[in-house]
Amino acid sequence: MNAGAITARMDETIHATGHENVTATHESTFELTSDEYLTPAGDCILAVEADRVPAEFDDGFVSACQSADATITATLDVGGNEATVTGRGHPDLTFENERSMVARTSEYVDDRTVMVDAEAAAADLDRGLIDALADGADLTLTLSVE
Repeated sequence: MNAGAITARMDETIHATGHENVTATHESTFELTSDEYLTPAGDCILAVEADRVPAEFDDGFVSACQSADATITATLDVGGNEATVTGRGHPDLTFENERSMVARTSEYVDDRTVMVDAEAAAADLDRGLIDALADGADLTLTLSVE
């Protein structure tokens, strides 16, 4: 077996809270932030008060995500209403941000990026899930890499 091969799925789980200003209308990204507030301009942000940030993720998880062949799946669970978004890894992913994480439909990478080529953005998510977040529901985000 290749020593660099990914042999098992690895997960990172983040808990966050919805906010009255969640609109989720952004067409190329979705984001979670550890900030306690959200302005109406934050149209990609799904939840605030994230209990973990990319800089805290396990080194093995980060390394696995830095493969262009990696498949990264984001599972968003809001009170049993679940959405799954699949994207991929990228060699330039750093997971160094200490405030927020962004999944992108493009290949743009910065220190907040946790996935590129995502199959969906905030605007594509189920409106029932978004309405619950706008009412302050809790969100569990599970990022998985294979």
